[in-house]
Amino acid sequence: MPMTATPDTIAPARISTAQPVRDNPVQGALLMVVAAVFFTAMTAMIRYLSTSIDPLELVFFRNLFGLLVLLPWLARNGFDVLRTKRLGLLLFRTAVGLIAMITWFSSISIMNLGDAVALSFTAPLFATVAAVFILGEVVRARRWAAVIMGFFGAIIILRPGFIEISPVAMMVLLSSLMMGFSVCLVKLLSRTEPVMTIVFYMVLFLTPASLIPALFVWTTPSFTELAWMLAIGGCGSLGHICFTRAFSMAEATAILPFDFVRLPMMALVGWLAFGQVLDVWSGVGAAIIIATPVYIAHREGGHQRRQAAPSAEAEAELRAAD
Repeated sequence: MPMTATPDTIAPARISTAQPVRDNPVQGALLMVVAAVFFTAMTAMIRYLSTSIDPLELVFFRNLFGLLVLLPWLARNGFDVLRTKRLGLLLFRTAVGLIAMITWFSSISIMNLGDAVALSFTAPLFATVAAVFILGEVVRARRWAAVIMGFFGAIIILRPGFIEISPVAMMVLLSSLMMGFSVCLVKLLSRTEPVMTIVFYMVLFLTPASLIPALFVWTTPSFTELAWMLAIGGCGSLGHICFTRAFSMAEATAILPFDFVRLPMMALVGWLAFGQVLDVWSGVGAAIIIATPVYIAHREGGHQRRQAAPSAEAEAELRAAD
């Protein structure tokens, strides 16, 4: 699930803008769109390969190639960067991530891709709820109202009582729940651990962990299939880099809406490559879900700017006094 919006990465429910960012929203938006292209391509390739390779095996190769990409970083920095006192929490985050990846890869091998991506945008909503219990964050009435509206959008897509809720759709929601949980765990870990250390341990533990279920459905891939899986790993890594870099170029409120171009991209790919059509109700529900994290990010950005304003004014007064 790109984060992610996918299990590779998602747009956090509460993105801090307290740290200085470069004032380059145009470049940030372009990077976000490029990330969306990579994540869309990765999802489409997973769907294509799932006809011959089981999703459980695809999860393993995605992690394996992700680990290979990070080995040069380890060789350059040495094993000292892997020192940690939070091995237990890192292992727990790996278990959460494995569930997220397995459910996401399995669901997009079956479900309409547009519907799956639309439902995956509930991950930031789950992250908002999880942050209350894991991080002790205070969520006020407006954010709770936004979260409730986002879940209402998911209900519109699922339409319980009008159509039967498929187990596959529930798998997407489970994946989003796990990703929201994972975001909070990463925030917790990042208080004491470097980001790259967290990322490396994730793929280091996920590779053997994902091999175990893959062995039960193993099919030896051809060289062509291995090339496709290498491309999946490459798109996932490049997408993650672009996504992360985008948030260093501008405030979240300026670039977060561009993450959601993945939905029309995925709907178009689903239609052209797999003959899938995104129905009207899914489009309406997706619009409501998408509006929610954008609103939350806008509120957080405004709140942080208001907090920073008195400090800036005080500093200006002190300089004037000098």
